[in-house]
Amino acid sequence: MWEVFKASRPYVEATMAEFDLTPLQAYALKHLSTEEPLAMNALADAMACDASNVTWIADRLEERGLVERRSLPHDRRVKALVVTPAGLALQKRVHARMEEPPPPIANLTRAEQRTLRDILDHALDALEETKQN
Repeated sequence: MWEVFKASRPYVEATMAEFDLTPLQAYALKHLSTEEPLAMNALADAMACDASNVTWIADRLEERGLVERRSLPHDRRVKALVVTPAGLALQKRVHARMEEPPPPIANLTRAEQRTLRDILDHALDALEETKQN
């Protein structure tokens, strides 16, 4: 798995560059909603990174008008992020692009792609169960 992950990095970076995003910016954007503000510290937890990294990422996304910071109603000291309409449009474009399989996966037969998808879905389900326990 490590080799697959490592080999996919240039593909992911090039794909995100099409949208003028870094992979981390795209990952952050993926986690955000237009309706439910997400506290920046919760985003840092979801991304398994330091809060200062999320601040830098949020700054870049905010500069582009893709997200906005808001204070949470129950604690105005906590800053949260929401996606703007422009961010939502980009979020959808990135999602659609990432649904396209990378070349090594596209070279598999449809049956092999479905089998791989099912195996990875099963692995993700097992990870979620581990988190909940």
